[in-house]
Amino acid sequence: MGTKPAVAVTRPDLPGAGLARLAECAVLRLWQGGHPPGVDDLVELIGDGCAVICVNGDPVTDRLLSECRNLRLVAVASAGYDSVDVEAAARRGIPVANTPGVLAETVADLTIALTIWARRGLGAAERNVRSGGWTNIDQADLSGLDVHGATLGLVGYGAIGRAVAARAVGFGLTVIAYDPQQGNQAGVRFCPLDELLRESDIVSLHVPLTDETRGLIGERELRLMKPTSTLINTSRGVIVDEPALVRALREGWIHSAGLDVQECEPNPDPNDPLLILPNVVVLPHVGSATLAARSSMVDLAVDNVLRFVESGLLLTPVRESQQVLEGE
Repeated sequence: MGTKPAVAVTRPDLPGAGLARLAECAVLRLWQGGHPPGVDDLVELIGDGCAVICVNGDPVTDRLLSECRNLRLVAVASAGYDSVDVEAAARRGIPVANTPGVLAETVADLTIALTIWARRGLGAAERNVRSGGWTNIDQADLSGLDVHGATLGLVGYGAIGRAVAARAVGFGLTVIAYDPQQGNQAGVRFCPLDELLRESDIVSLHVPLTDETRGLIGERELRLMKPTSTLINTSRGVIVDEPALVRALREGWIHSAGLDVQECEPNPDPNDPLLILPNVVVLPHVGSATLAARSSMVDLAVDNVLRFVESGLLLTPVRESQQVLEGE
């Protein structure tokens, strides 16, 4: 096989057997820092390597791409890849691969969990018990809203949205959806976004971060929702205008929210209203955080690297890299 290619890996503890497979035919350069790597760290780690396996959030910037002159592939072990400058990569003929599909069922599970916790007010109830306040509980204060029989509005109907819709059947939910890229499908009524916001008891966001979806849910959209409605976000934090969401939760425009993502991650401010308000459940971006899902993501990232080294092709290139691959 000749000299083994050098592949940088931005986390030393990625689960599964994927890295062991890759190590059989490549020299692995593992990040060993006690914190997520920054741009300078990544430049040093990648060096003259031909590929990097990273996670979404690692800053693969224009400067990094220009300084790592031998880099030929960016493989992201995540469905999201908004931390990669894909336009700069395309200008340099560097394709980017992600891992779509393998986490849809796992994120859908968490979406349902967030929905139940937020609508039933279980976060506040759990904190009350932990703080020793059970004996003083006023049951009226901890009475939430039912999930069964509600109308679920899915903003985005890709793999995750479809998986959530499948679970909704068991709860007797009526499912409606908004997705400009999809046509009508059995069991789901598609409608304009404003109509979805007005009709839904639960609004769940499942769109990728693009220029069009950034700030998609702002004050106007939140005011269209019912005062008994719940907003669920497992996509990206900046899809929602957070100051507007805080007002909506404080002033009763909506009933509650369940968030797995925030605009700033990790959130450094313990006094952020979203971390304090009783009618919001906040998780630390753990939508895909099961051993099976994360292992599958790493496996697919490794498979992309192996395929690219062998043939110059990719199993799951991101949309913006199609022309790069076709040009080769």
